[in-house]
Amino acid sequence: MNSATTTNQASDTVAAWDHAAQGWDRHAPIIHAWLERATAALLAAARIAQGDRVLDIAAGAGDQTLSVAHRVGPHGQVLATDISPAILLLAARNAQAAGLRHVTMRVADAESLGLAGEAFDAAICRLGLMFCPAPLRALREAHAALRPGGRFSALVFAQAKRNPCLAILMTTALKHAGRPQRAPDLPGSLTSLGQPGLLAELLQAAGFVGIEVTTISAPFSLPSSRAYVDFVRTSGTPIMEILASLSPVAQQAAWDDMAEQLQTFDGLIGWVGPNELLLCAASAPV
Repeated sequence: MNSATTTNQASDTVAAWDHAAQGWDRHAPIIHAWLERATAALLAAARIAQGDRVLDIAAGAGDQTLSVAHRVGPHGQVLATDISPAILLLAARNAQAAGLRHVTMRVADAESLGLAGEAFDAAICRLGLMFCPAPLRALREAHAALRPGGRFSALVFAQAKRNPCLAILMTTALKHAGRPQRAPDLPGSLTSLGQPGLLAELLQAAGFVGIEVTTISAPFSLPSSRAYVDFVRTSGTPIMEILASLSPVAQQAAWDDMAEQLQTFDGLIGWVGPNELLLCAASAPV
């Protein structure tokens, strides 16, 4: 892949996340509820404590950034990074509204953070690492930013078969867009790091030690499948990108098809979409 192609792909990624920024921020309460338990496990795995300096990679609109900031307290520091300037502006606004003055923002690609030697006590990444076309490069950047003994933890989606809602969204979007179906572990895709053993291998290759990978159930509970599709159509960047070239009528047909298929997860207490995540934890060598 030449440099021009890489640059174009990066620009497309930035544009896509900038486009989804408002939707992601608007749905923050839904996302917080969905990932509350998983986020608590993420922060515990990173052993974040009062006074720590913490790096939040691919921070998005900053839901978990706020949780980190509360945990480190006013004597700690949090640096939130993301490839999207638009979404980081929202994260900065949210931190300011919460009165968290010890949070700063930096636009940066996870694969080229440029933070080597900064000696952070911990680094986290919540549902961002799997979008990296070269996740090993991102892990090496995180490793370089940590102090000796610093902790790293991340959440990614497990295998596609353990995340049937994502599989339905992707296969249906590709079908309506007239595109060939993709392998679920295609680099940069939603479930690209779900293959058993892959995350641990990448962490080891990046120089981490004390590696642990566990599974976390993270069901998505909403009133209906339509509510889930409404969330995805404004916040689910990979699906939005696939359908972007279609006419409004064709896009609506795709969303309707997804909502109908997802009704299989309707129950007595509403719609509950199963999701399984992988939580990894590791340390930089002392």
